[in-house]
Amino acid sequence: MSGLQIRPATPEDLAAILVLVREDSKHYFEEPDTVSDNQRAAIEEIGSDAHQDLLVGEIDGTVVCTAQVTWMRMLAGDGGLYCQVEAVRTSAARRGQGIGATLMAHIENEARRRGAARMQLTTNRERVRAHGFYERLGFVDSHIGMKKYF
Repeated sequence: MSGLQIRPATPEDLAAILVLVREDSKHYFEEPDTVSDNQRAAIEEIGSDAHQDLLVGEIDGTVVCTAQVTWMRMLAGDGGLYCQVEAVRTSAARRGQGIGATLMAHIENEARRRGAARMQLTTNRERVRAHGFYERLGFVDSHIGMKKYF
């Protein structure tokens, strides 16, 4: 996607990131209407963790996509590095323009550069369009994901 600039998120991006999260998460869990102290603390913690990357993509200075990447060293795969991708969001007004694919290609390039053995993600069962998107990018439906909420 021409014009998309992908960079590490900063605390100043928090409100824009949360707009993207709220656009896509209303069915799954309740998000506060304003930026909370917990969210402010979370972005600071994520930003200071060497094993995590919180990314945003902007066009003309406006945040239009985001993703969080966790780098996990595993014993499996001969001590392989796994790239866990979560919270991938693209502005509803910008979907279908190649923004998500560009963001995911950026993450994949970094995973390959770091020598990762695998790139993986979870996606909600109800997000059928997202499943097709990830399959077009080469992801396969290989595991059953389970979560326990508190």
